[in-house]
Amino acid sequence: MWNYKTPGIPDEYFERTENVPITKEEVRTIQISKARLKPGQIVYDIGCGSGSISIEAAFQVESSGKVLAIDYDENAIELTKKNMDKFGISNISVILGNAKEKMLELEEADAIFIGGTGGDTKDIVEISQNKLKSGGRIVIGTILIETLYSVLQILDKLQFESVDITQVTIAKSRKTSTGTMMLARNPVTIISATKI
Repeated sequence: MWNYKTPGIPDEYFERTENVPITKEEVRTIQISKARLKPGQIVYDIGCGSGSISIEAAFQVESSGKVLAIDYDENAIELTKKNMDKFGISNISVILGNAKEKMLELEEADAIFIGGTGGDTKDIVEISQNKLKSGGRIVIGTILIETLYSVLQILDKLQFESVDITQVTIAKSRKTSTGTMMLARNPVTIISATKI
């Protein structure tokens, strides 16, 4: 279904539901690039939602790598599984449960994506410190200023290096009866860093 190596699968290719979030195409592309993925790596997708990050990461790490997708919402887990089937992906393991507990049971990761966490982002970043391999990358998508602040504090405390903050504001075109207009989406701040 997706015959390209580059990330950026259009949002409309994914199975979607109203109550399960998706990381939008352009933001997802930037997050994937910030993780610096390569074949054979192990990746966590915390708060996988629709599975869009998991799917993109699975293509990047290829069949020699794997993605561990975690979410506490059964609807998100089912939707991620539907998208795996749709894209013919078999190197994703989907895990239902609280990420703070489930992460402790997993092998070390080369990269960790942190998305929707129900307010546990700071705690999950702390756990990630012990689950990331040396030189591993963490990529966190935030919408709330408070989350951004708490993440930056904990990354500093844990002595992550190469901390990068990128705020993305996307506008997408939409046809109207009189022409084409641009509709703005909410800004997303992406924090990425490397474990020393």
